Amino acid sequence: MLPDIDSLALFVKTAELQNLTRAADACCITVPAASRRLNLLEHQFKATLFERHSRGMQLTPAGQHLLKHAREVIAALLHMRSEMANYAAGKSAVLRVLGNTSAMAQFLPLDIASYQTKFSSVRIVLEESWSDDVVRRVRAGEADLGVVVEGCDAQGMWAAPYRSDLLAAVMRKDDTTPGKSVAFANLLERDLVGLEAGSTLTTLLAAQAAQQEQSMALRVQVRSFEAVCRAVQAGLGIGILPMQAAHSFVHAMELRVVPLSDAWAMRRMLLCTRIQPPKQTPLGQLVEHLSTCAA
Repeated sequence: MLPDIDSLALFVKTAELQNLTRAADACCITVPAASRRLNLLEHQFKATLFERHSRGMQLTPAGQHLLKHAREVIAALLHMRSEMANYAAGKSAVLRVLGNTSAMAQFLPLDIASYQTKFSSVRIVLEESWSDDVVRRVRAGEADLGVVVEGCDAQGMWAAPYRSDLLAAVMRKDDTTPGKSVAFANLLERDLVGLEAGSTLTTLLAAQAAQQEQSMALRVQVRSFEAVCRAVQAGLGIGILPMQAAHSFVHAMELRVVPLSDAWAMRRMLLCTRIQPPKQTPLGQLVEHLSTCAA
């Protein structure tokens, strides 16, 4: 027999409060009933989950392991309830879309919003993630559609062209770098501000530096475009970001944006799904809409 969700919720609450009486009160049941539920869990798993002391309830190693799994089960159930509530509210479909950081910072939210205006009965759940993680999660069925930078490993998946972006150097307004564009090789002797190591952009820049047989001096690594610009504003180095995203911070932070002259600095985005979606399905209509926006 499988453990019921209420017993798992009681188990988690008892582990957090380390007190059965307070946990029972929080779960709106009596202490004897709570005790029976925990005893049944221990019987089902054939393991002692708590050490019971006068000072409270302490998890055993088995209990600590179960706590991790119980939290994941409860989180998944809450997510399921949230997803199903969309249908109860009259939505005909719910689509989960993952966008890489560059697309999310530039054009994907507006493109999704224009789709929602046309197809109000479809609910879009939009989330930001690194391109490699987007591919992994779409492939695993955790999302319906992903937007990634061309070059990540999307082998075996269906893909279609989306938009493009141009990388640019972001520097302080008083920086003396000359010209209306700059080659990446000319920046490699400067301190650079970049995204964390897992990002597709940082991987690309490191590969291009290696082709130049030079090292890339990343003085600062952060997790967002805004944080890159904040570090540049503070004088900690030069950032490399998609030009359109960088322009969002130019006036407020008194920055200068100079496009890279390298051919590889123009990057293509791709829409990817597990298989090509039929045109008349909500997912097929979303793909067609995003392709039209890009065109």
